[in-house]
Amino acid sequence: MKHPSLEELVAKFEAAKAAGKDVRGNPEQLRLHRELAETCPAFTHNLLYLAWLQQSIDQPDRSAEEVSSEIQRLLEAAVFGSYRSAQTVVELGHFLDAFRASPHEAMRLYEEGEQKALDTLRDAWLGKIRYWNDERTKESLKKALQLGELAERMFPDFTSLHIEIQITRDYAETEGLLPPAEK
Repeated sequence: MKHPSLEELVAKFEAAKAAGKDVRGNPEQLRLHRELAETCPAFTHNLLYLAWLQQSIDQPDRSAEEVSSEIQRLLEAAVFGSYRSAQTVVELGHFLDAFRASPHEAMRLYEEGEQKALDTLRDAWLGKIRYWNDERTKESLKKALQLGELAERMFPDFTSLHIEIQITRDYAETEGLLPPAEK
């Protein structure tokens, strides 16, 4: 069996979401999302959506434990399939905290998600500062200086970021935005 293309997966996901337009969480919508989860268990966006959907609707034909077990399985699969992305570990943490009375495990997941999110934020800020340095206008350098101040406080040990911020300061000095540094 040929694996569906990314475009096909997204189209199936959109079709499943649309099936709940009038009545969210109806049996047809759940069936479509479950089929997609079975077809591609690594499509984490669908797994997260299906888990969320089941937390937000009543399913009187199923026991609470049956629903909770499926939600937990979906969230654990999303964590695994996403290589423990920040969003998935935080979502699993919320579930364990709220529905499984596991606040300590949830806290470990929150901390893991927080660190991954901070790493992403740090890398994004580095990219923005580098972009503004490449533009090298007074306006872009002002933005880079402003973000650089915050970045230095939040990420004091990230050498690449500090090198880029020093480049910003050098450019800003040349443009007259900063007084000449004492050498």
